[in-house]
Amino acid sequence: MPMNLNRVNQVTPLFQNEKTNPIQTDTKSDVNFSTILKNAIQKVNNVEHESDLKTEALAQGKVDDLHDVMLSAQKANVTIETAVQMQQKVIDAYNEVMRMQI
Repeated sequence: MPMNLNRVNQVTPLFQNEKTNPIQTDTKSDVNFSTILKNAIQKVNNVEHESDLKTEALAQGKVDDLHDVMLSAQKANVTIETAVQMQQKVIDAYNEVMRMQI
């Protein structure tokens, strides 16, 4: 099975004088932690808001599909619980790093 050397060269340059920088990132794919965290919190908020809207609509008699309302409430509950657990894991990891001796 022949190996395509052009593709290998793109990953690991064969010559030292090539103008490649392994640390250089593409500006389109450059995403920082704060953006990822902000998007994740926004998704949790959207799921909770959707559940609240469906619950209000059911209470007002605008929606008859109890199954859909209960599914959205459960989805919001699981999403929030997951976010809380992830927060706790991050706090635990931070505390563990702070306890390390250098």
